[in-house]
Amino acid sequence: MILLDSDVMIDVLRKHPPAVEWAGSVRDQEVVLPGIVVMELVQGCRSGGQLQVLLKAIKPFRQLWPSEVDCQNALQSLLALRLSDGLLITDSLIAQTAIGHGVSLHTFNIKHFAKIRGLQTIQPYNR
Repeated sequence: MILLDSDVMIDVLRKHPPAVEWAGSVRDQEVVLPGIVVMELVQGCRSGGQLQVLLKAIKPFRQLWPSEVDCQNALQSLLALRLSDGLLITDSLIAQTAIGHGVSLHTFNIKHFAKIRGLQTIQPYNR
């Protein structure tokens, strides 16, 4: 299973050539979006038209949601890292979703996630 952060999904949606090439190379694996990433993508829409395009584009992707334990762990990460490192609620929840499901997070936002214990990140292609 490949779990995508919003930055990677945005590259795919914008048809950024390295992202499209990478996405084509992993078709034999299930690519999944954290539910929180879907919410971030929706938040970025500026019109009903953009929202409809987004919903059509993400329809094939299964959404993975944090469990109650993941949410509790996200809170602990937020308490530990918000003031010192600027950790955001969304990033904490995305990270704990990955950890809770035992998968790596494909992202380029390495700095956002660097201090979250137990999270493995992968930069899926060269930007």
